[in-house]
Amino acid sequence: MRRYKTVDVSEARLEDLVRQAPDLLETGLRFVDHQRPTREGRLDILLVDSGRALVVAELKVVEDDGVLLQALDYYDYVQDNLEALARTFSTYDIDAQQTPRLFLLAPSFSVTLLNRIKWLSIAPSVSLFTYRCIVFEEPEGEPVPVYTEVKAPALREAVVAFTEESHLNYVTDATVRGKAEGVLAAIRALGPGVSIDPVKSGLSIKLNGRVFAYGWPKRRYVTFGYFGSDDQWTYEPIEAETDPEPLKASLYAAYARRKSGS
Repeated sequence: MRRYKTVDVSEARLEDLVRQAPDLLETGLRFVDHQRPTREGRLDILLVDSGRALVVAELKVVEDDGVLLQALDYYDYVQDNLEALARTFSTYDIDAQQTPRLFLLAPSFSVTLLNRIKWLSIAPSVSLFTYRCIVFEEPEGEPVPVYTEVKAPALREAVVAFTEESHLNYVTDATVRGKAEGVLAAIRALGPGVSIDPVKSGLSIKLNGRVFAYGWPKRRYVTFGYFGSDDQWTYEPIEAETDPEPLKASLYAAYARRKSGS
């Protein structure tokens, strides 16, 4: 039996090990990019999984509760720029319609971090991996990472059927609700292929199965988001005093861009 010892590695070395063999974390993972600049700093590693979904991976060489908030900032950047990233890395055949995944990798995770993760509503849930690096003693070679997936506690959720009506009923301001209903009616009238699908967080607005806008009902306003001409998501709230016509025009333009395939 070959003897081995556990060794410490720097964060840069750990990043190299993940880049060289991402499939040791999960079968089918492929390396896409690393140290990509974002609004909040540099994203450690960007991967794509066997189902063509992007994976944001944040690495730490010590137990660090701050890794979760840092990783969520990078996840937010990737979520906001999904289609642009899919075009940039077109050789990886990334599916921009799939929700990105989030991986955290560290030697250990605190009970505090595990309890925080169960309250996250992004789907799918965060994947956690602990690691140790080993070196075989005779002959001594390069470090080999050994990963172990950690199962975080999960909330018990009631079975809920989401509907457009239930989302709109969440809005307590009748004026706002009426304006939002008018915007949705205008979208639905755009033509065949348009669908407004209720999901857990709100309303997913699609043309032929491809998203071009979202609606997020809140108590006293409704926020609509749409993919703009600058390849960025734009967000506009409807409040009691809001004129909905400019928003309708923006949504019509997003629909036209999706229809033309631009």
